[in-house]
Amino acid sequence: MKISSAIRVALLALTAFAGAALPSAAFADEGTVTLVIYKAGWIIGGSGGSGTLYFHGRAYPLSTGGLDYGLVFGGSRTVLHGRVHHIWRPSDIAGVYGAAGAGLTIGGGARAIVLANQKGAVLELSGTQVGLMANADLSGLAISLR
Repeated sequence: MKISSAIRVALLALTAFAGAALPSAAFADEGTVTLVIYKAGWIIGGSGGSGTLYFHGRAYPLSTGGLDYGLVFGGSRTVLHGRVHHIWRPSDIAGVYGAAGAGLTIGGGARAIVLANQKGAVLELSGTQVGLMANADLSGLAISLR
């Protein structure tokens, strides 16, 4: 059975259109991230810290800062390691990441989190938290290149 040339052209055009319409994140790259975040608060909390993005064999220094609102009490130091996905260039990691969470740390404990920013970068991080911290809050973390 032969397919008419008009149908072949239509199928080819549809295939090309579908390929162009796929999200560009499918071709984006990834890197690794290390963050050290200090957090303290009483109802309203704040956090700040630094870190490093490793992307295409180079290290890029990062700064972090943020606010927490809800039930926040205490202080802690969190060290996180992981991957950042869906970035084209190092500056794509910069942005605001939002999260809602709850936790209790007395002494030390494990921490894991997945965050996304407005550019589509996705952080998958895990690590340890040390201090005395109780929280059930909404938080925002801003990351910028230094």
